[in-house]
Amino acid sequence: MVLGPRSAGPPREVVYAPQGEAGTTFAAWQAMGRELWSARELTWRLVWRDLSARYRQSILGYVWAVAPPLVAAATFSWLGRARILRIDDTGIPYPAFVLLGVTVWQLFATGLALCTQCLVGAGSLVTKLNFPRETLIVAAFGQSIFDFLIRSLLVAIGFAVYGVVPSWTVALVPMALLPLCLLSIGLGFVLALANGVMRDIGQVVAVGLMFWMLLTPVAYPAATDGTRLVLNFVNPVSPFVIAAQDLTVRGTLSQPVAYSVGVVVSTVVFLLGWRIFHLAASRIAERV
Repeated sequence: MVLGPRSAGPPREVVYAPQGEAGTTFAAWQAMGRELWSARELTWRLVWRDLSARYRQSILGYVWAVAPPLVAAATFSWLGRARILRIDDTGIPYPAFVLLGVTVWQLFATGLALCTQCLVGAGSLVTKLNFPRETLIVAAFGQSIFDFLIRSLLVAIGFAVYGVVPSWTVALVPMALLPLCLLSIGLGFVLALANGVMRDIGQVVAVGLMFWMLLTPVAYPAATDGTRLVLNFVNPVSPFVIAAQDLTVRGTLSQPVAYSVGVVVSTVVFLLGWRIFHLAASRIAERV
């Protein structure tokens, strides 16, 4: 009688654990980067899965992507005409100014809101599958980038309607907004973890973003002197909204120091948020 090969024992249980070393050594950052890069295809698939699920049963479809800036432009324009809201000279027709500001703001706000909710929304994936959890955050922000591209077309149409000819430096706006993306993702890392522990965080973020927008020069020109100028440094989003407005209309940065500070703050927030999230990834399934 011929016997088959004897089993080597019970099947092993493979548990995903974040790669890298504890601490903030260069080797640890390299390991994190390699791990996230190796999951790029998964990230891409998650982006398209979320986008298709978001618009599959929607009657208006992509109209919802352009609705926020349109409603904001119409509302603030009416407030300005009714003398309820005092608006200084914006350099271009006011509706076009608001469309541009809201589009930049929504890149940050939509991304932050989606990142905050992504772990809770993907509870079954987190608890049943082994993969780098950072992909969920990056994929969630990918939806915000998609919406930003659609809203950029709306801004271009608005500029054409009002006869606004942008400066050639408008081509630099995507590069100028990269730190804003890092800021949104970095905060999203931390808030996603917090929302996994306390579900109230998602609601707090939604309410907080409403007030945050009022403190950002989206519907009014940025201050150039006085005490209001401090807001451009305290509010980390303001420098990037101002930079987008400047590069689109003026062709040069009016507040380069504030922008430089914003770049440094955004980079630090992103790196710290990423590291905290990475170290806590092994315990996420216990909380979500």
